[in-house]
Amino acid sequence: MKILVTGGSGFIGRAICSRLVADGQDDVSRAVRSAAAGIPQVTDVPIGDIGPDTDWARGLAGIDAVVHAAARVHVTHESAEDSLAEYRRVNVAGTVNLARKAAAAGVRRLVFISSIKVNGERTPEGRAFSADDPPAPAGAYARSKCEAETALRELAQAGGMEVVVIRPPLVYGPGARANFLRLLRWIDRGLPLPFGRVRNRRSLVALPNLVDLVATCIRHPAAANQVLTVCDGEDVSTPELVTRIAAAMQREIRLLPVPVWLLRGLASLAGKGPMAERLLGSLQVDMAKTRQLLQWSPVVSMQTALEQAVGDYLRHSSA
Repeated sequence: MKILVTGGSGFIGRAICSRLVADGQDDVSRAVRSAAAGIPQVTDVPIGDIGPDTDWARGLAGIDAVVHAAARVHVTHESAEDSLAEYRRVNVAGTVNLARKAAAAGVRRLVFISSIKVNGERTPEGRAFSADDPPAPAGAYARSKCEAETALRELAQAGGMEVVVIRPPLVYGPGARANFLRLLRWIDRGLPLPFGRVRNRRSLVALPNLVDLVATCIRHPAAANQVLTVCDGEDVSTPELVTRIAAAMQREIRLLPVPVWLLRGLASLAGKGPMAERLLGSLQVDMAKTRQLLQWSPVVSMQTALEQAVGDYLRHSSA
């Protein structure tokens, strides 16, 4: 099978390419913006920026399946005057352009990496998001992913191509950046952290687990035209996560008993409300549908995956 992976030089896309090559069953190429560090046995296809006018002719020739991992993700310091319009240009119009051209080129299936944020930003106590819940996206990024899902579903219903949508929560693993890397650095420095009174529950997904599900969805007949959620199958509170990471680092950690209401208020005053919510609020994922439909289970435990991520971080921080 010939497979094209978009975003192939990114954290998730690169891991997908490496996994498919390791399986030894596919002819793999990756769409990249420009020249990037190569992956053995993967063909690079430079396509420039992804948007409504991207020329995919070279990348889609002879392709059987596309994994669309490229996206405009969360931007910490937003420079675009209209951030929603920019998210829509890349994540909606860019995705639709790719999907239509893929269908016209005879691609049989497109696997779309979406986000659990399409379901919403947080879950109430004792409640988890499932794949078939009504979408409730908040924020420009989540709205753009939701709109892209809708457009892909309409294309699939028109008979243009099979589509599989995967909604992961926070993805962590070797090479992870953003909030997960920030947390690793806080713990590594031995800073006291104010999470002693946090009693939330959050689902995460290790990179090997997400990649394994993607590889499954490329071929599995039952995955066609489905929306699927994914996680590690184990939810943790922020204090539990911090304690596990600290143990893997062999670091002492102090968790200060600061009231959650105070943390939220201080974060809001500092303009860090959304980041604080990811540490203080709950976001649980129910992946029963994925397990039952595909007979799929995570391939690594959260403990193993955290140890691998910490080991990679320590190796690079000491280099």
